[in-house]
Amino acid sequence: MKYIFFVLFFCAIGSTSIHAQTVMENVHAPIYDFLSLQAQKGNIVFDDLVRPISRLKITEYLDSLTVTKNHLSKVEREEIIFYQKEYGTALTQKQWNYSEKPRFLKKDSNHRLRLLSVEKEKFTLNIDPLIQSGYEKGDTTKVTKFARGIQGWATWGNHFGLNFSFADATETGSGLNPDKIFTPDQGIVLNTPIVGKSFNYNETSASLYYSWKHGIVSIGQDYLLWGYGENGRMVLSDKAPVYPYVRLSLDILKWLRFEYSNAVLASNVIDSNQTYFNGNSVFGGERILYRPKYMATNTLIFRPTKGLDLSFGESVIYSDQIQIGYLLPFIYLKGYDQYANGNRGQAGSNSQVFFQVSSRNQIKNTHIYGGLFIDEISLSNVFNPQKSRNQLGYSLGASITDVLIPNLTLLAEYSRINPFVYENQNTTQTYYSNYSTLGDWMGNNADRLIVSAKYTPLPRLKLMARYQYIRKGGAGTVDQQYDLTKPQPPFLFDLQRKQTELLFKANYEVLNNFYLTGSYSATNQLLAPNFLTKNFKTLSLGMSIGL
Repeated sequence: MKYIFFVLFFCAIGSTSIHAQTVMENVHAPIYDFLSLQAQKGNIVFDDLVRPISRLKITEYLDSLTVTKNHLSKVEREEIIFYQKEYGTALTQKQWNYSEKPRFLKKDSNHRLRLLSVEKEKFTLNIDPLIQSGYEKGDTTKVTKFARGIQGWATWGNHFGLNFSFADATETGSGLNPDKIFTPDQGIVLNTPIVGKSFNYNETSASLYYSWKHGIVSIGQDYLLWGYGENGRMVLSDKAPVYPYVRLSLDILKWLRFEYSNAVLASNVIDSNQTYFNGNSVFGGERILYRPKYMATNTLIFRPTKGLDLSFGESVIYSDQIQIGYLLPFIYLKGYDQYANGNRGQAGSNSQVFFQVSSRNQIKNTHIYGGLFIDEISLSNVFNPQKSRNQLGYSLGASITDVLIPNLTLLAEYSRINPFVYENQNTTQTYYSNYSTLGDWMGNNADRLIVSAKYTPLPRLKLMARYQYIRKGGAGTVDQQYDLTKPQPPFLFDLQRKQTELLFKANYEVLNNFYLTGSYSATNQLLAPNFLTKNFKTLSLGMSIGL
């Protein structure tokens, strides 16, 4: 019977209905954590080094878990049924009256309630509201947030799909942090200057996809994540506001995958030569233009054996104009940079290389991972403190699940980013977009230790307790970064802060994409120059429909 189920499963995922779901899922969706834990237990092989991933793959993963559900706990089996209302299944034959007529506030063919849905043969359209309301109260702060908007996705035929979302958000209160400085919260772009104790911004994303059996090409504006991390990612994170990019994802072989992207970043550097006067006095009479800024990335992901992934990637931040060489997938980006710019630092681009190792369930129920990000290094002087230029970052982490009781996961992670990582002598080629780092939100010259426990006592109820310790040094100067006649400043030079945080958080998904959240944190800070102890507590409550 088990083999019959497997045959039915693989036949089902080859059907037209499943191939129509050619859209990517929001990088903040809880399904990622659920599937990551299933991979950690060896129940699936989860390709999530680069996110977002497609809803098609998520459906396949859920179907695969359904076939082998006897290995799962009661909570996990109920969560699979819940998630299949959102992502569908190819294991059961649907009886559905397909029609071009829109359905308002009714359930779709997966029994998921939608604001609006259309399902007709090879066309699907789903539209839902985006609503978020949050309240945060600290010892010296009191902030409320309200956002409203719309999101949706559509597929047609066997290859095309799109998704979109827009939300208008306002934050009001005391202790506002519009720059989102030294916090993992996503960066924002204000719509208007701050007025009193309030500011407004919007969050917009949209993408168009074309897929085939072994790949997806997408163009749009969204988050793009690379690597693993509990409270930050060293290579590509969601810290910077969303930016437009073209992405190519290829499943070349069962053990080999390839990822490429080319993004348009925001330099925030005014081009004084291109800026001109309008001939009037409105807003100073200037038409301001910024210097163009771009990023290209390549990644190869190898799987020599089940559960073990080895990933090698490179990126380049380039500016001023689009360069054809960086639009070519598979090209060695650093090699093209040397060709195009004569190996001269004043004319070249800013390149990086990075590596990731991920081992899942090779030790039972355990995920061990490590990453290395190299901005600049002198291999011949790595261990010479007088001449070394080890401008790199690394992270090491391990988690084990089903510890003592089912659905309990313990994790420990350490991340360190050396001085001057993410920076560059050319202000248009730093590892930033819209003033926010593309990598870890801590920035450089910092490290972080995290110990956490996560528990799912009931389906869709996620509890977390986390201890976090952070140290942060000074930014330094460009002269310090590039002066080859002097030793590089030591790690944590010009110490700015030491910070510990104890966080308790709960999240309950009442219905698909309808969340209730609450958290309580106690933070201890020692800040330069006096390093006087400062303690504060924060309580947060929230509700959201969508993400």
